[in-house]
Amino acid sequence: MNVSLGEAAELMSDARTIVITAHVHPDGDAIGSSLGLMHFLRSQGKEVQVLIDDDIPAIFDILPGYELIEKPDPERWQSADLLIALDVSLDRIGRVREMVQAPVLNIDHHITNDGALADKLYLDGNCAATAEIIYQLIRQKKKPFSQKTAMCLYTGLATDTGWFRFSNTTSSVMQAAAELLQCGVRPHVISEALERKPFAQLKGLAAAMGRIELFHEGRAAGAFLTAADLQSMESPDGLIDMIRVIDGTELAVVMKEKEPDVCRVSMRSKGLDVTKIAIRFGGGGHVRAAGCTISQPFETAKKALIEAIDAALEEQEGKERSAFAK
Repeated sequence: MNVSLGEAAELMSDARTIVITAHVHPDGDAIGSSLGLMHFLRSQGKEVQVLIDDDIPAIFDILPGYELIEKPDPERWQSADLLIALDVSLDRIGRVREMVQAPVLNIDHHITNDGALADKLYLDGNCAATAEIIYQLIRQKKKPFSQKTAMCLYTGLATDTGWFRFSNTTSSVMQAAAELLQCGVRPHVISEALERKPFAQLKGLAAAMGRIELFHEGRAAGAFLTAADLQSMESPDGLIDMIRVIDGTELAVVMKEKEPDVCRVSMRSKGLDVTKIAIRFGGGGHVRAAGCTISQPFETAKKALIEAIDAALEEQEGKERSAFAK
């Protein structure tokens, strides 16, 4: 059932014990919006815990409350009044759902989230980040932003807009960021912390870049990494951002074989709606940034993915030719 932002806020007001969660393989928006909401709700006298069923990247240790994030534990938090799932559809929160037996409020900005597994859904696809929704919620309640809350929400805004460079950087995003800066956020401290990479990881990124391939006459570029590749290199996080800047490419893709018959895919585009590709494999995301998991052997998955990308680019080319003919 879809609810308004005000109704979502009321659900939080009525609950005393709240668990907040986000997707596995959490990014800056998932962590920033979760911690930002946690700090706000705790300031309102709520008992709140953030549970994420995955390891949290060490670069986020700059955020206040980072050390408070826990993994789901079957012995704790079973009696919560409310489970709030942020920046995610319920099929991507891992064991949290089965261990927290509470009504679910799902808050998200991904247009592919249909809220099918949630009791209540607040979705705003016009927001650049879930952190922007949490910002709006707090502002609607006319409550002040603490420095802790502001720092976390700013991180969500900054990372999901590519440090305010992507097309989802709107005037509303910049106004929100400006207000959060007035609360004591130091943007250079956050950006420098999140840009950190261990030496081994940087070498792994360099090795992974050697796997980049061009296809569809150079309009697409990708790196397809087998399990053996990943074992020989430190996690090459940030690779997709290296690929997307290749001159002449419309789409960048990274596919990693996480285990036999399980390949994780990330896509970025400069205009093509990559959610249409992700949805074909049960994934989702944003128009220009989406992902999915393909449960097939590596070579089969790679072939299917490239065929889907080729089809999407050919469809786009057909529309461009039709528009030009007119």
